[in-house]
Amino acid sequence: MNARAVKSVSVPASLTVVTTLAQLLQRLELSPVPTAADQYRSVVRCLTQALREAPSGEALDVVLSAFPAAAELYENLNYEHAGLCRSPLEASLNAELAARQALTRVAR
Repeated sequence: MNARAVKSVSVPASLTVVTTLAQLLQRLELSPVPTAADQYRSVVRCLTQALREAPSGEALDVVLSAFPAAAELYENLNYEHAGLCRSPLEASLNAELAARQALTRVAR
């Protein structure tokens, strides 16, 4: 998908802010033009708050599936409680094994 592509996602009004911010973050991530650090942090901060307040469920899953950058942020926010909840199991397992191996090497 290029930075100009716009995804049409139908979501309930309760997720309008999340969807808008997710779309904006995705555009920033895909932009060939560098983004100002303050602008990027501001979008991430606002999306973080919106995701924390968003009702979980199928509609949120649709939004997160449409916007990978937001899905990654959501997963990082919920890692403590759910691990890599949005990643395929094999990728999650491989990431965990790689982290353990790295920690073992560092401990030596």
